[in-house]
Amino acid sequence: MPFRYRLQKILEIRIRKKEEQLQVVIKAQEEVNRIELLIIQNLDEIKRLTQEMRSANPMMYEQYDKFIKHLWEEDKKLQIQKQQAIEALNREKEILKIKEQEVNVLEKHKEHQKEDYIKEQKALELKELNEIGSQKFFIKNREKIEEQELQDYLENQQYNGT
Repeated sequence: MPFRYRLQKILEIRIRKKEEQLQVVIKAQEEVNRIELLIIQNLDEIKRLTQEMRSANPMMYEQYDKFIKHLWEEDKKLQIQKQQAIEALNREKEILKIKEQEVNVLEKHKEHQKEDYIKEQKALELKELNEIGSQKFFIKNREKIEEQELQDYLENQQYNGT
């Protein structure tokens, strides 16, 4: 009978939950990357507008200033969003670690159960071999006794018959 782990369904469920959590972590990392990209684009836009402002009509300076100020405010908002996204990512990573530990615990338990099963199977096999050996011993012993009795009988017949 092959080894069958009695908690296999639970192990499979935990593995599935761990994989789902891994997908959540990947999405959280993608969100952090997306926000970082927006920050870079925003800073590039600020740099570009600053360059354009130097060669622009002085009448437009106020409009450039307002828009650049708006972009700096956007940068602050994006930095806050980035920080929140990083915190969310860290929380999700912690949850993933917990789920990985849960899976590892069951996998180690499964390994120990399998080792115990193998030991039991070896013990049963050894017991069967011992029983077979004992049976062979008794059969051979009985055959020797029967052979000895037959020999004794024949000797007795020869002794009585001569």
